Amino acid sequence: MESEVNHRYYVGSTDDVERRLTEHNSGFVISTKSSRPWALKKFIKCGSLPESRKSEYKLKNYKSRIILEKVIESGILPWKYNKLDNSGGPLA
Repeated sequence: MESEVNHRYYVGSTDDVERRLTEHNSGFVISTKSSRPWALKKFIKCGSLPESRKSEYKLKNYKSRIILEKVIESGILPWKYNKLDNSGGPLA
């Protein structure tokens, strides 16, 4: 998510995206309350909630806005990204 106030990103995991976005925008989440409203920038579906929590943890450890913006643009998590071929597309 991206704050529409200060343009900071928030990375999280949930089993119900719409409910969680509503919670953030309603002020139920203390860590994001002061930066409302939030806009969903990218949703990446994982196989399970534990897998999504691991992905959240790994992504937060990068601590890089540039990497977050690449993930938002591509929809690909950094550790799942394949080398690109000469045309700019992922290799099979």
